[in-house]
Amino acid sequence: MPHELPPLPYPEDALEPHVDADTMRLHREVHRHDVERLNRALERTRWADLPIAETMARLDEILDGPITAYRRAKTRNHGGSHLNHSLLWENMSPRGGGAPDGPLAAAIERDFGSLVRCVDRLTRAALGLVGSGWAWLVHDGTGLQAVTTPNNDTPVMSGQTPLLALDLWEHAYLTRHGVRRREHVEAFWEVVDWAAVAARLPGPEVPQAG
Repeated sequence: MPHELPPLPYPEDALEPHVDADTMRLHREVHRHDVERLNRALERTRWADLPIAETMARLDEILDGPITAYRRAKTRNHGGSHLNHSLLWENMSPRGGGAPDGPLAAAIERDFGSLVRCVDRLTRAALGLVGSGWAWLVHDGTGLQAVTTPNNDTPVMSGQTPLLALDLWEHAYLTRHGVRRREHVEAFWEVVDWAAVAARLPGPEVPQAG
């Protein structure tokens, strides 16, 4: 089946005042257009019906006729956007904010020292990214890392497990914050659904003794 825009887990205005409804509507339209373009890029190929995470993890295998480079480039951009945005919607909640608990809290303590340091590391990574892209909390197979990817690249392309996504394209914040990316990043932490982030943690994630 063609890829589809996933439904929001909450109304478009549910994250206000931190994420306004106008921004959410624009953001969803960006996602919708990328899903449409992804489907066109993969039409009549054996990749069309694969889960998008699998396609992005195997991107270098996309070899399909004389327009291989074209298909791969389109899939990298629009498929990455689809995967990243789908994760982003689940990352956020009207009941977000606060702090994680359980294995995720323990892993953050182990790898960053505290949640405050984890958020600070991710914030600095987000503000340091030049141009458009994403900031991530990922599991690299051994522990947690704060990383960024350019454009619509996604951590699964490097074999990492994305746990938390922060969109740094201007469409994610220009309507409300103008070019003030820091305000967007600070508002994001007020809506993070840490339970959803924890659900993506590879298990069993057992903190190792120092």
